[in-house]
Amino acid sequence: MQYKTIVLQLLEQHPELYQQLRKRRQLLPALETYSEQLKAFHQDEMESLLQAMPGSDPIQIKSEALEIALKTFEDRLPISTHRDENETLSLDQAMAFVRNRSSRD
Repeated sequence: MQYKTIVLQLLEQHPELYQQLRKRRQLLPALETYSEQLKAFHQDEMESLLQAMPGSDPIQIKSEALEIALKTFEDRLPISTHRDENETLSLDQAMAFVRNRSSRD
């Protein structure tokens, strides 16, 4: 699975965060962290689905688990759709948020 490619595409859908990461030369470290987190979400969901639906098609399980993992990942991205247009996203806060979530999961 190409988690880094998926995460990069998701980050590109959030241009403000993507540009801040690039500008501060933090895109690659964030990509590494985010892709590890997405992979962990995916693996956890696959295990849960396999236990909940034994005997199901493994390809279907993998696909459904990825959909759930992507939703979980996107929900945890440090991006608020309710932010004031003039409010800037703090890169430090974003990275701390990700590190904090990764250590708990």
